[in-house]
Amino acid sequence: MNLIEEIGDHYQRALNTVGGSGIDWVDKVFKICVIFLVDLADFFGMTYEEINIWVFVIIWPTLTMSAIIWIVLLKRKIRRLQK
Repeated sequence: MNLIEEIGDHYQRALNTVGGSGIDWVDKVFKICVIFLVDLADFFGMTYEEINIWVFVIIWPTLTMSAIIWIVLLKRKIRRLQK
């Protein structure tokens, strides 16, 4: 029973990090994402805050910058091939 309470507290602490937006579907999607991140953090042995840093400060920006660089390189290659 204590484990269930701890898990519940873990989710609740993460869900309390942001207030309600007032838009029902946004709040539901947010809560689903928080639950997914809490589970992912537990899987990797991290906290919710740590997984947030990894996903939104390290991984996402890295992928975005990589995609931008890849697109620029592909555009240059297309221009070169068109000449």
